[in-house]
Amino acid sequence: MSVAPALALVFNAFVWGVSWWPLRALAQHGLHPLWATAIIFVLSLLGLLCVRPQAWRGLTQSPWLWLLALASGLTNVGFNWAVTQGDVVRAVLLFYLMPLWVVLLAWPLLGERPSRISMLRLALALMGLVLVLKTPDSPWPVPEGLTDWLAIMGGFCFALTNILLRKLHHTPEPTRILAMFAGGVIAATLAALGGMGMGVLSAPPAPHTAWVFMAALLSLAFLAGNLALQYGAARLSASTTSLIMLTEVLFASASAVLLGAGELTAQTLGGGALILLAALWASFDFSKPPQSPS
Repeated sequence: MSVAPALALVFNAFVWGVSWWPLRALAQHGLHPLWATAIIFVLSLLGLLCVRPQAWRGLTQSPWLWLLALASGLTNVGFNWAVTQGDVVRAVLLFYLMPLWVVLLAWPLLGERPSRISMLRLALALMGLVLVLKTPDSPWPVPEGLTDWLAIMGGFCFALTNILLRKLHHTPEPTRILAMFAGGVIAATLAALGGMGMGVLSAPPAPHTAWVFMAALLSLAFLAGNLALQYGAARLSASTTSLIMLTEVLFASASAVLLGAGELTAQTLGGGALILLAALWASFDFSKPPQSPS
């Protein structure tokens, strides 16, 4: 295995795995994660256009690119909002239920009928989901509160994003990246405006050096992470790429526990192990390199 592509994928996983911390820091400055996502992706989009100004032209090639933009945008809305609320470890594990959603989505979108093996992976992921969701305060393993629903929604859109990227593998790489960044801007902005209209969140604060500088750095990190992902995934096998991507869970969990934003109970560890095992198992079946919203 080549070292440089592997390190590129680890870097991408690290960026997304610890992104909850700067997002929470921005929230402490009064910048809601939806507004933070919109601003971060605007800056990333501008950076991409400076490097590849012709990328816009490719958006008319396929209507699937617009669905990719929507799926990627909702992925970031769900993930970025979820990890700023509640337990980070729980949110990340619920987000990574990709094997469950891939089985359900691959048939209608890719024509891949679920096999016995994929159904076994689905059952494994569901058992992990039950363990993660079950709490002493609830008689049933059901999502509790906004954080759980955001993480699950983001994970579903993450799986959809991966499937669409496999479907659109023939389109130019800059066009796919641009669609994903544009989706992040549009989805986050519309969600933030809707939240303002319902009185759920307030307008972004006046520009201040502290949060503007932090948002700019996070934008560069996201852009660099996405470019690193494209570089690494194009040079390594699909199974290797998928395995390395799972280090995002380790980065997120370790950083959250160390900084007091997550808790590792025996039940969470057991459920998380089943979810990750299903994801590891599924990684060997990808015919195309999977992509992260992450």
